[in-house]
Amino acid sequence: MFTLSLSSQDQRDLARNLTTFLSQYKYISDSYIIEFFTEDLWERLPAQWREVLCGLSFPQIADLLLDTKCQEKRYPSAWPLSLLAFRATAHALSFPRRAGQGGAVDPVEEFLKNHSQSSMLSHIFRKHVKPKKQHEIRKLGSLVKQLCDQTNCQAVVDVGSGQGHLTRFLSFGLGLSVTAIEADQRLVTMATKFDEELRCTLEKEKTRDGPSHLSKSGPSPHHVVGWVNPKASWELFLRQLREAECTAAAPSPLDCSSRKRRRNSAELDQTQAPLATGPEPSALSIPFSVSATTPPPHCSTNSFGCSPHGRHSEELAGQSDKSLVLTGLHACGDLSATLLRHFVECPHMRGITSVACCYMKITTREYPSPPGLVVAPPAPALAPAPQDLLDRPRLFADNSDGCCPGEFGYPMSSWVRGLPGHGLSYKAREGACHAMEDYLQRLREGSLLLRTHCYRATLETVIREARPEMRRVGVQTIKKAHLLPFTEYARLGLARLGLPPSLLLEPGRLEAMLKQEARVVVYFSLALLLAPAVETLVLLDRIIYLQENGVKSKLLPLFDPELSPRNFVLVAMKTDC
Repeated sequence: MFTLSLSSQDQRDLARNLTTFLSQYKYISDSYIIEFFTEDLWERLPAQWREVLCGLSFPQIADLLLDTKCQEKRYPSAWPLSLLAFRATAHALSFPRRAGQGGAVDPVEEFLKNHSQSSMLSHIFRKHVKPKKQHEIRKLGSLVKQLCDQTNCQAVVDVGSGQGHLTRFLSFGLGLSVTAIEADQRLVTMATKFDEELRCTLEKEKTRDGPSHLSKSGPSPHHVVGWVNPKASWELFLRQLREAECTAAAPSPLDCSSRKRRRNSAELDQTQAPLATGPEPSALSIPFSVSATTPPPHCSTNSFGCSPHGRHSEELAGQSDKSLVLTGLHACGDLSATLLRHFVECPHMRGITSVACCYMKITTREYPSPPGLVVAPPAPALAPAPQDLLDRPRLFADNSDGCCPGEFGYPMSSWVRGLPGHGLSYKAREGACHAMEDYLQRLREGSLLLRTHCYRATLETVIREARPEMRRVGVQTIKKAHLLPFTEYARLGLARLGLPPSLLLEPGRLEAMLKQEARVVVYFSLALLLAPAVETLVLLDRIIYLQENGVKSKLLPLFDPELSPRNFVLVAMKTDC
């Protein structure tokens, strides 16, 4: 299942070609569309390109530039060879975003009966879950189960688990032993609440219909509140994970009737209870400001080999040969890279499925602290925790013990790091997060949403002429901006920045800019054409990193890109499994 699609040499050649190609067109991928007028972006394009692109309709932009599937391309005029080569190279160097036919289920079929309910997922796993997430947990959960079977692992660690939708499917639906790690206390509180609801539903079905149809249902998952430090070693990660398992409370006995009474009472009172005042059943809440101490003596042996006396990393590692599989569904920024490094270095980690997102938050040597970088969250503002909770070890929060030198999220591989021009700017990586399929649909429909590019670029000109120091300032989202006349849009935008509406330019200049809406969309589309190539380089770097460390891997376009734009799953397992 996990044979490489490309040989090692093919991977390296592709990486070299990508860095060469992307370096040549940095002036497009690194530009900000809001600076279309202030930086005169249109004039940066070759004159022959401008001549044939300026008259394209929005559907023609979709068919002639972006869509890889369009077979019958009808050009209104002859395109220069350099533009045709640019488009062909961008498509050829990018990983295909859709899987081969191979019996894959069409999402239209999956949601044919009900657009919000997957027909291929049990109703108990659809509650509280949007269609996109239903599609993702069904596909990724099945893949994780296959990986567990191949590696002979039953223990899974779900990192960045959110509200626990994937965790519940793996545990209750596929019979795996799952520990879920999530940095946001509120999401963990919701996850444990949803776990309880699902357990009550299963109990009711068992009482009414006999044994549950989920014959492989495993133990209730453990939820852990913690931030995974990218600078910490795998030994510290594993030790703290085991200690968290030791101190995590077991699920409380079910009392669905009392739970219903509590809910009804709350509804009658019309009051909203606080999020939490302590750890929920099956959830571990650890303040981040507490020093590490020995965990409580009361814990049973678990899937990660935790001793009954809470011994530390050396003893834990020595007395446990238990193995595990890592998974992360849209693990943000450096988190995906960190999990891959832990997987490579830790002998207990046998397999991994990694779905990345938020490439702009990845650290690089040039951008060690990019905007939006995920850092250790502060301690949650909850009621004072019990003393026994304060005595528990801090989870994944610092780099004071067992750390390794800081490493960047890109590049990971020695090969890519040595290639000239391998650097990727923040803007290029941010562009790689855009939803190509959604934008294609907007172009074909001639959506009014497309005019917001030109609106914002025009507003940037207004702002910069009045306040040159206010460059690329963030303007809070203006609702339904595409339905407003520009003057109203500008008035609202300027007010958000504390600027008077009198700053508007002379009407003739404004009208001339707004008439260039099509050019703005064309330029944005050229940058979007490069986005899949940027994403390919980031993911290929991770494939090569694994290959350099003797690990087989494969990249799968597992999700339908129209439902889940970040649809690639990097799957790897160690060969001695």
